Amino acid sequence: MQFKYLKANTIHFKLVEEKDAEFICSLRTNPDLNKHLSQSTALVEEQKLWIKNYKDRESKDLEYYFIIYRNDNNEKIGTIRLYDFQENPKSFCWGSWILNANKTRYAAIESAMLVYKIAFEELGFEQSHFDVRKENLGVHKFHLRLGAMHIDGNELDNFYIYPAAKYFEILPEYQDFLG
Repeated sequence: MQFKYLKANTIHFKLVEEKDAEFICSLRTNPDLNKHLSQSTALVEEQKLWIKNYKDRESKDLEYYFIIYRNDNNEKIGTIRLYDFQENPKSFCWGSWILNANKTRYAAIESAMLVYKIAFEELGFEQSHFDVRKENLGVHKFHLRLGAMHIDGNELDNFYIYPAAKYFEILPEYQDFLG
């Protein structure tokens, strides 16, 4: 898939490659960053194998996994992933969202808005469905501020829906973050 929109004001996305395995492991095994993530391998070779399998899913347009870079120095600062594509309604999940200490000031809002721009404007999704660990209050508040609807939960997670219509409604207010 060739994406038109992979750049925001201070960050940009590139699709993950096997050579990114070490960076991904460094993020996912960092205790300051992985408190609210599902467990992942710390072994670079296992991560490379996971990426190799992911690239097959990517080639079938089933999932997209990005490295997030700073625009000013091209430094890798995080990851983000679109996956679990569903029909009726046409929906996607996004996650694997990690930003390290070298992120730009607005990397969080820019990466979220860029995910929605790609999903709603390029891929034609009608909504996003996603979960957030209950104890991750900052991310919970972030999503509610953008207009996500809390629809359910269990002992571990809160579940949300974010309609494309809400993205288009808030876009004028947040457009500057997209550059």
